[in-house]
Amino acid sequence: MKQLLRFLFLSFTCVTFSQNTVADLKVQGNKKLKSGFVKKISNIKPGVVLDSAVIESDIKLLKRLPSIAHAYYQVFPTGKENEYNVFYNIEENFTIIPSANVYTTNNDEFAYRLGLYEFNLFGQNIAFGGFYQKDIYDSYAINFRAPYLFSRQLGLAVNYQNLTTLEPVFFESNTADYRYNNNSLEVLGLYQFNFTNRIEAGVNIFSEDYKYVSGATSNSVPLSLDVDKILYKLIYEYNNLNYDYQYVEGFRSVFNFQYVHSRAGDRKKFPDFLIGWNDFMYFKRVGQRGNWASRFHIGTATNNETPFAPFAVDNNKNLRGVGNLIDRGTAALVLNTEYRYTLYEKGWFALQGNAFIDAGTWRNPGGDYGDFTDSKNMRLFPGAGLRFIHKKIFNAIFRIDYGVGLTKNASRGFVFGIGQYF
Repeated sequence: MKQLLRFLFLSFTCVTFSQNTVADLKVQGNKKLKSGFVKKISNIKPGVVLDSAVIESDIKLLKRLPSIAHAYYQVFPTGKENEYNVFYNIEENFTIIPSANVYTTNNDEFAYRLGLYEFNLFGQNIAFGGFYQKDIYDSYAINFRAPYLFSRQLGLAVNYQNLTTLEPVFFESNTADYRYNNNSLEVLGLYQFNFTNRIEAGVNIFSEDYKYVSGATSNSVPLSLDVDKILYKLIYEYNNLNYDYQYVEGFRSVFNFQYVHSRAGDRKKFPDFLIGWNDFMYFKRVGQRGNWASRFHIGTATNNETPFAPFAVDNNKNLRGVGNLIDRGTAALVLNTEYRYTLYEKGWFALQGNAFIDAGTWRNPGGDYGDFTDSKNMRLFPGAGLRFIHKKIFNAIFRIDYGVGLTKNASRGFVFGIGQYF
């Protein structure tokens, strides 16, 4: 028995010491992105066991970063027994990105948003920037996001926003327009458990101000509202997506939960409020040029009978062609599915076409979940579009879609934007 144990121990020792190890991790091809940052967030480090699965997970993580267009690896022997150098080869994105959005307001006036963001500040994959918006009223925001500020796992996000818009309010089969202002400061801690799982948690201190502008009135709907609130936010994300330039494959789930309550003095008039939703996204490569993409959104909130319900029916959020914020609800089910196909690709440029179906249904404020099956709340919008893609500039995708409503009294129209719809 002792001889058998001694044999097993010696066998284990020989296997352990004969494992291939990493002598050094070298980063190539990067210019602005710091090599030290790549090494900080990588699991492959000098002295660890050479493991292709670990290297592959590092490469998938790198390809998700805004600063990286593409990444791949190479492994070479050092000349010493069982020691290898690992090379991570980086193709960088251009990351100082201006943005411009032009659209029409709810009263058909000209509106636009102009922004500028740096997604690789100091070569550390820090995003910083903001936007100015003219949508009848002036709005602006400043955003800072550093997922790896403190370590490979721990980061920070800070956002300030002063947003003013003309919002339609729906009540008793009537509509009114209100001037809505949201002035907020948000601080979030960012923590990544592992390659696929992360959370965000923090607080948003904000004030909301509604003022009546025009349209129908009712004794049950105030002409003005002004309240200070605190929002506690928790986001959990599972992300197992793999990127290859414009192609995406894998599954991603994002859960967002928020608890809102009014500050002292306003709580009787404005009760506490809960809202939560989950976006499930699935992407599948189809042949060499095809990509099937789907998103299922499910959300619910405190079911107050209020004209200021949180879930919107809107062109830019869920149904392409439906119009600019045409209705609201206290719960929502939305499915977006599309087939993307690369029509032309050469060098840095790709032209992608897509055919889509957007469908959704909502719960009326104060209603019940049976509203989901009410034909008045159901909407179906098939359509098609184009994507003009710059493969070496982060999120440089100009999209145009045309959706056609198939349900009763449905609209149709174009939707423009930057980035894929989802």
